[in-house]
Amino acid sequence: MAGVLTLSQWLGGPDEVKVESTFPSSEKTYVYNFARTIAGWAFRLEAQTVIVDKIAYDRTGEPNFADSTVVGYFPNAVISTATFITVENAGTGVVRVTHPKNLYPNEILPDSRVNIPLLVMALIWTDNNTPAQINSHRIAKILAWEPGVTPGDPTLNTTTNFVSLV
Repeated sequence: MAGVLTLSQWLGGPDEVKVESTFPSSEKTYVYNFARTIAGWAFRLEAQTVIVDKIAYDRTGEPNFADSTVVGYFPNAVISTATFITVENAGTGVVRVTHPKNLYPNEILPDSRVNIPLLVMALIWTDNNTPAQINSHRIAKILAWEPGVTPGDPTLNTTTNFVSLV
């Protein structure tokens, strides 16, 4: 598997994927405006945590994944559509999507310099065209240690199905 795509290529360029730093206990709601009718569309929210060996930052504090490698991952999770996705207005295409807290329940190293959890959230939608078009938007969340999170190396986790790639 190694060498097929860099983390940067997998995530997409900075114009394609929003990247933010956050804590596992944070919950945030995003508003999507498709600016057209979305009647009959289906939505799905998924999350997966990958562990990145290192992340560099540029002078402005933006993450740079050019030299980052995924060293492992945790299983994919499908989030409750009924609870966390609300179509506010199908006629104008307004949808509220909440990224729930505590999707990553494992260890984090307090220094956040190595083996960093990167939670990738994907909103996937299928329109009502024939044939149906399936699209997605991803947001990557660099998870930081906070009080209440067990300090530790996530790559050494043996209880929650961590899959090592190295």
